[in-house]
Amino acid sequence: MVDYKMFELGDFVLQCGKTLRDAKLAYKTYGTLNDAKDNVIVYPTWYSGQHYENEWLIGEGKALDPAKYFIIIPNMFGNGLSTSPSNTPAPWNGPRFPNVTAYDNVKAQHKLVTELFGIETIKLVTGWSMGGLQTYHWGAMYPDMVKRILPFQGSAKCSRHNYVFLEGAKAALQADAAYDYGWYKEPPTRGLRAFGRVYAGWGLSQTFYRVEGDIKHMGYASLEDFLVGFWEGLFYTRDANNLLCMLWTWQNGDISNNEMYGGDLPKALGAIKAKAILMPASTDLYFPPEDNEIEAGHMPNAELRVIDTYWGHFAGGPGTSPDDIEVLDAALKELLAS
Repeated sequence: MVDYKMFELGDFVLQCGKTLRDAKLAYKTYGTLNDAKDNVIVYPTWYSGQHYENEWLIGEGKALDPAKYFIIIPNMFGNGLSTSPSNTPAPWNGPRFPNVTAYDNVKAQHKLVTELFGIETIKLVTGWSMGGLQTYHWGAMYPDMVKRILPFQGSAKCSRHNYVFLEGAKAALQADAAYDYGWYKEPPTRGLRAFGRVYAGWGLSQTFYRVEGDIKHMGYASLEDFLVGFWEGLFYTRDANNLLCMLWTWQNGDISNNEMYGGDLPKALGAIKAKAILMPASTDLYFPPEDNEIEAGHMPNAELRVIDTYWGHFAGGPGTSPDDIEVLDAALKELLAS
């Protein structure tokens, strides 16, 4: 059953100079937009995730409470619901799908927010991982519109180390002969499973794997059970070209790479007026706290608040670490009340 709606973008011109014909943005809302239209929270999706995989942070009594706020989850281009390699007709289908940036995504989301709902002020933008990348973009692209941001386990620009990790995952996927340069007739499942195993060494910390009890608490009897059931299971049902589309978006994430800031990252960070809490995880191997510390130093209203955890990047994952979720939820409540 479809539980989301489509916003028609028409012919949407991308930063790369190509056009998404008849582009569509899938989205879902929670709660009710008030008369003043000032109770809005935008909560973008993460790498490969779809809106329902964001819902763990929404609920009665939580910071993202639909009884108080109008919460919009826009799906990223490339995630299989919004316009993606898997649902675009020829000649732009599959591996011919154009490169899409986080800037393109947020520009489309802004059209949704303003043109469909008539919203002029956003109370909060928040997101995990690539959702965090989009959160930074919202703050830099629309500084007078966005009042608060809380990116968690994300960054304003993909670091070189992060880029290299993604090259390894990409190579594992593309090494499957069934991938066939993106023109596969059947899903390249061996490559997709290999992709998940590469991810497994990076998504969680060394300490997490040392404390084996956490795997068992998640319902996995052994390390191999966890590698197959959780990590291979996370990716083998996803479309390979969709994953590679979003991987390119991730690798080229940079809030300053546009006509507004001309590649000047400190200038882009300094333009973010929103009150901000940056929440990295202490053991995140993708987005170490040092990256956010540097960013906070250029932002006029930012606080760095590190989550002390051994859950690595998945401290902010889809409901995986209850203790860390409590810390995140408390910070969101505090920021919203400020």
